[in-house]
Amino acid sequence: MSEIMPFSAAVDPDLAAALAQLPDLCLDDLDEARRIFDAMLAALGPADTSGVTVEEWLVPGAPDGPEIPVRLFVPDACPDGHFGSRAVVLEIHGGGFVLGSAAQSDGLNTVIARRTGAVVVSVDYRLAPEHPYPAAVDDCYAALSWIASSAAHLDIDPDRIVLVGDSAGAGLAASVALRARDLGGPPIMLQVLLEPELDDRLETASMRAGTDTLVWDNTKAALSWRYYLGEQSPNGESVPARQSDLSGLPAAYIAVNELDPLRDEGLEYAQRLLHAGVHVELHLWPGTFHGFSLVRDAAVTRRATTSLCDSIIRATAKTVVLEND
Repeated sequence: MSEIMPFSAAVDPDLAAALAQLPDLCLDDLDEARRIFDAMLAALGPADTSGVTVEEWLVPGAPDGPEIPVRLFVPDACPDGHFGSRAVVLEIHGGGFVLGSAAQSDGLNTVIARRTGAVVVSVDYRLAPEHPYPAAVDDCYAALSWIASSAAHLDIDPDRIVLVGDSAGAGLAASVALRARDLGGPPIMLQVLLEPELDDRLETASMRAGTDTLVWDNTKAALSWRYYLGEQSPNGESVPARQSDLSGLPAAYIAVNELDPLRDEGLEYAQRLLHAGVHVELHLWPGTFHGFSLVRDAAVTRRATTSLCDSIIRATAKTVVLEND
């Protein structure tokens, strides 16, 4: 093993002022962690959803599985230069596989819908440990299948689907992309993996050094994976970093945080995708910690959001040929 290197960089000044407002969650007591997490989100205040129509739907789940709640964000207007059916984004929230809900991403999903013109579908997947793997992947893949089969009804283009996931949600997005590839499922144009949780082995240098890192550390990561996997042995779908073959996957946009123990597994996954012939756009945001986007008004959060939206616009750009009269 290589020597463990400390995180030497300082926190971005715009983020430092908000550190006292971020709770230290203890996943040993999940009921209390969920209460604190929900209270923190509530304290941030409601998201500004102007410019979109937000709808709540129940969609078919996996065979023998329950129906899945989803939140739809339909932009009121289409950006200039967009024609025909809209692209669609399937968004998967974070929370270490055990916390949160689709509603926590309302702010991000509204911005994505407004700026890109895409319809955003946010999936309220079942949480571990009550529902260990493969429940969450089943729910997210069922939402993807519903999107593809409901294209005409939703006025979306089933050939322009983007996956967006944050943290554990990014790990689930990677798993969904792998399942779609292996089953010949709906085509995915881009997988967006933000501060992704991808590897249960916890052996990267940043993870081994992450004993007291802000918001997320290696103790929380270990508990998160234990809850998610339950009694099952990890495999290449449940733990994307264990997947031996990454060829044939959709293009990826991967963003990691400099002061995040998850940093190196995201970097390694990006490198492995590149070696497998997959197009990758990679960003490392300096001075940032896990979950920094909760500080909504920070300049680095705005830069990261703009970069994300621009990547979706580029991936889903549709060439329109106008015939002469």
